[in-house]
Amino acid sequence: MIRNLTELYQYRALLIALSMRELKARYRASVLGFLWTFLNPTLNMLVYVLVFGMVLRSSVPNYAYYLFTGLLPWIFFSSSLMGGTSSISDRRDLLTKVRFPAQVLPATVVLTNLINFLLSLPLLLGLGLFFGVLPSWHIVFLVPVLLVQTFFTLALTYFFAALNVAFRDLQHIVTNLIQMAFFLTPVLWDLKSIPAIAGLTKEQTQELVMRVNPMASVVGSWRAIFYEQRVPDWQPLLTVAALSLVVMWISTWVFERRREEFAELV
Repeated sequence: MIRNLTELYQYRALLIALSMRELKARYRASVLGFLWTFLNPTLNMLVYVLVFGMVLRSSVPNYAYYLFTGLLPWIFFSSSLMGGTSSISDRRDLLTKVRFPAQVLPATVVLTNLINFLLSLPLLLGLGLFFGVLPSWHIVFLVPVLLVQTFFTLALTYFFAALNVAFRDLQHIVTNLIQMAFFLTPVLWDLKSIPAIAGLTKEQTQELVMRVNPMASVVGSWRAIFYEQRVPDWQPLLTVAALSLVVMWISTWVFERRREEFAELV
């Protein structure tokens, strides 16, 4: 794992160059260009607010802002995972070059979506001001939460990208799993609204959701900072960080074992 991350750092100039090229290509020939960075999550938010905030009448105060604080980190995670899974299998033109570092490709997808996410944060702050939720000193916890989510996302992306080279159906499976996970993660709904199930108390049920779904802890941390303006719950977030280390170790092991096959299989 250390070797893989060290090599990634050594190729940081290539990583940044590919990410910048990807960002430019994403909105090339588009009239609105980088404005789509703000429009895409905003339009998604408006659709969900219409359905859950007006039609189903969610009882959550300032539901549009509540939704946006969970939607932005989820878009970063899901876009990275879905795009990163096929990042190696789709780039035969680069992998057939001599000594091209394959580990840069999944990281490029994650970095590109991370930049998009960071560019969307001013929109989140502006929406908070619109609802009268002013930024507080708790915003300093943005950095550690972002680091944990990025590392967790990168670890999963490496794992699926390496496997997808030989099993191309995996990219379609991941897409469907992401769509299912979206509704099982407290993005549209409030974690506190979960009823007690299977003989557990309501608090135990909520804790179970946090343990089973790492993104529930991540989304909850973003909401704690921006929506609830409090210090995030560190125990579930540290659990995600520990899980990320395990997943990254497994991912780099799989990646290293399959690295020599990439050029042949793609």
